[in-house]
Amino acid sequence: MARLLDSIDSPADLKRLSPDDLPRLCQEIREEIIATCARNGGHLGASLGAVEINVALHYVFESPRDRLVWDVGHQAYAHKLLTGRRDRFRTIRTEGGLAGFPERHESEHDAFGVGHASTAVSAGLGMVEGKRHLGAPGRVVAVVGDGALTGGVAFEGLNQAGYLGRNFLVVLNDNEMSISPNVGALSEWFSKKFASRTYNRWRRAVKDFLHQMPRGEQAIDLVRHGINATKALITPGILFEGMGFQYVGPVDGHDVKELVASFAKLREIDGPVLVHAITTKGKGYHPAESDKATRGHGLSFFDVATGKPIPKKASPKAYTDLFAEALCEQMERDKRVVAITAAMLEGTGLIKCQQLHPERTYDVGIAEQHAVTFAAGLACEGMRPVVAIYSTFLQRAYDQIIHDVALQNLPVTFALDRGGLVGADGKTHQGAFDLCYLRCVPNLVVMAPSDENELRGSLATALHHDGPVAFRFPRGASLGLAIEPVPQPFEVGKARVLRRASPRPQVVIVAAGPPAHAALAAADSLAAEGIEATVVDARFVKPLDEETVCALASQARRVVTVEEGALAGGFGSACLEAFERRGLLEKGLKVRRLGLPDAFVTHGDAARQRAELGIDAAGIAAAARELAGAREDGERGVA
Repeated sequence: MARLLDSIDSPADLKRLSPDDLPRLCQEIREEIIATCARNGGHLGASLGAVEINVALHYVFESPRDRLVWDVGHQAYAHKLLTGRRDRFRTIRTEGGLAGFPERHESEHDAFGVGHASTAVSAGLGMVEGKRHLGAPGRVVAVVGDGALTGGVAFEGLNQAGYLGRNFLVVLNDNEMSISPNVGALSEWFSKKFASRTYNRWRRAVKDFLHQMPRGEQAIDLVRHGINATKALITPGILFEGMGFQYVGPVDGHDVKELVASFAKLREIDGPVLVHAITTKGKGYHPAESDKATRGHGLSFFDVATGKPIPKKASPKAYTDLFAEALCEQMERDKRVVAITAAMLEGTGLIKCQQLHPERTYDVGIAEQHAVTFAAGLACEGMRPVVAIYSTFLQRAYDQIIHDVALQNLPVTFALDRGGLVGADGKTHQGAFDLCYLRCVPNLVVMAPSDENELRGSLATALHHDGPVAFRFPRGASLGLAIEPVPQPFEVGKARVLRRASPRPQVVIVAAGPPAHAALAAADSLAAEGIEATVVDARFVKPLDEETVCALASQARRVVTVEEGALAGGFGSACLEAFERRGLLEKGLKVRRLGLPDAFVTHGDAARQRAELGIDAAGIAAAARELAGAREDGERGVA
């Protein structure tokens, strides 16, 4: 039998199906998502849980005239399949293929680009007002996961939407999880009230029973009116009603025909409306549904039949795991050390800390701003908080870093996972900007460890330092070095020379973080060509070891700086500032900065991207070779 999915090249094709065809279509979409994620990796669980919501919205509304705004985008794989991208769907998250998140340039149906949580309500409300001002037709729908409601910006949007009272539909996709199970009082309220799977099972059972009785439809209507009359008092509806929304639900988020009927009615209702849909993350795929930790949130390269990862060749431990182990050791040594993350227990490795030290491990939900100020309060009372957040997500707490931590010089440690290129997650998740946005903050020490032992030493240094410290480390496997059992704090602001050219370097390569090891490989290849290079592992981006770096620069008069971060305002800029202060530039010092360009780096293979950007060993060697050649030409009097 031909797949229904293969006949859908746009939402208009979807509307030609009968409602009775939609459950079959949903099953086909699930199979396509599972097959693709098994090969490419991706956000499996959330997408499987939102299939019926995607189908029903596109069946009822008229995208792109009607704007469908997705929170985060983890829920939007089915949306991509229904909006003309079916033939390319199996390229998702691969170089040159579809992005893993909605992107405005990719399709007219992607109303808003997303990758960070809790933004859909605010963006959707802005679209509502934009349409109103311009007299443009169409409705706006924001699809929000219940995990996004742990982020304050979602409530800021809801607050204004209720106040303005415009026509605006918000669909709350409630699966009781973000990446890990949701946390906090609001989450507990959602799960304890009527909004539960138990309630939905009871609701379906009662309907099935009444259908079999004489005048069953009338009995169902009577029961429905009775429930609706009292529901707001005992469900989360009272919260949204109090914010000015008409609350509808809970509804079964996996009954696609019921969702179509509900959305069709709500499309005609004036004012802000919130539909509360109960779903199951990982729906329809047993390995995901039975994964209690994340419900298959980010499975990659797995066997479809079993859900088990496809074995890879052995590789060293991931930096994330090594960081978590080091933090657990520090928590064991010092009872003042606490661990904090923002809905990323698994992603940051802090699940290990929670298992060993549950009383001192905090998951605050998708609330980075709160996480940082919460840490500041802990530090005020003598604790040593470690805030573990992805580099890209810490951007959301910038004011708190400056005002609540650095301004007061509080001993808060920021451990930035995914510092640098992240591969398939792409533009929204690249750890490109941390060195830039942290380096300019007074009182803040900024470190970039180059390997696993440097990572452990950076954590020890941060916890020993009487003030705020941030350090970043990359995604993926470490170098596999032998682990030093007890890491010792570093001297703050002191670099280490990894390779010293003799008698005098022709070029100095100064690197921040893991590129230091690529620089060593570059130096080896240069040495084979007769070009002597000194390699410096900066360790500290701030304070920079000016004495060491400038002394070596004075000898060579040629310097290459390397970082896996944005060049504008980053580590290379810090070196240039030091050279300017010391008068080295006016004395003829030549500098070549290597790093990420003034552009958003898209998804792709991180190793290939490093080569393309010239920050791998070959690229570093080429830059150093060019500088060294320029020196020789200058000494011969060649222009």
